Amino acid sequence: MKVLLAIDGSPYTKKMLAYLSTHEELIAGTHQFTALTVQPPLPPRARAALGKAVVEQYYAEQGEKVLAPVSKYLERHKVAFTPQIKVGAAGETIAKVATEGEFDLIVMGTQGHGALGKLVMGSVSTQVLASCQVPVLLVR
Repeated sequence: MKVLLAIDGSPYTKKMLAYLSTHEELIAGTHQFTALTVQPPLPPRARAALGKAVVEQYYAEQGEKVLAPVSKYLERHKVAFTPQIKVGAAGETIAKVATEGEFDLIVMGTQGHGALGKLVMGSVSTQVLASCQVPVLLVR
């Protein structure tokens, strides 16, 4: 099974990883894992002022900061994975990667906002659920 781990470096990512480690069937060696972090795009003026090389380096550094603890965790649990850093709107990008990569499952942490919070602020998990046909496991 191809599993996409959507990570953002928050405490909810840590909860998601803890959940995985307590469920052997999800973290089995037969699965293929991809750890995806999505960086928000810089404003157009900032990108233009900084230049393409600096902006790409910034995105890579920010992505590596998010991936580093997850990498250590997965390596400690002997889970092979492919890291991936994308830039864009988180919900749309996760859904697009999952669909195009033909993943079987998306696993992500959720902040657990109530209905009013989702209405006012939106939710990455809600966007993912609405944007793709891949099953999503939300860990709260």
